[in-house]
Amino acid sequence: MKPCECDVCEELCEHPQVICLAKAEIIADEDAQRVADLFKILGDTTRVKILQILSKRELCVCDIAAVVGMGQSAVSHQLRLLRNARLVKFRKEGKMAWYSLNDEHIATLLAQGIEHVQHD
Repeated sequence: MKPCECDVCEELCEHPQVICLAKAEIIADEDAQRVADLFKILGDTTRVKILQILSKRELCVCDIAAVVGMGQSAVSHQLRLLRNARLVKFRKEGKMAWYSLNDEHIATLLAQGIEHVQHD
């Protein structure tokens, strides 16, 4: 796809001071990879729905499966991915596995994403 002419500067004119500041502020490669991996995990509608309902309250796997309309094994797979990405945590209470968000950063990130897409 050919870039639109409006997407590029019409004249090459770099600004050394701004470039220097931006280079000093740019995210480290390792951190950039971790953020990219986070957004890959968030790139699935089922996982987004699971995180959204967990941002409201702790739920057991049975309840999560009922809310998202999937089987427990499919939900369990998604929860495992979210747990490995450190987005959710779980606790066992007898035979029940209860899930919640790992911390408030996830709730904030999710809420801002939802607000962004719902903004007119």
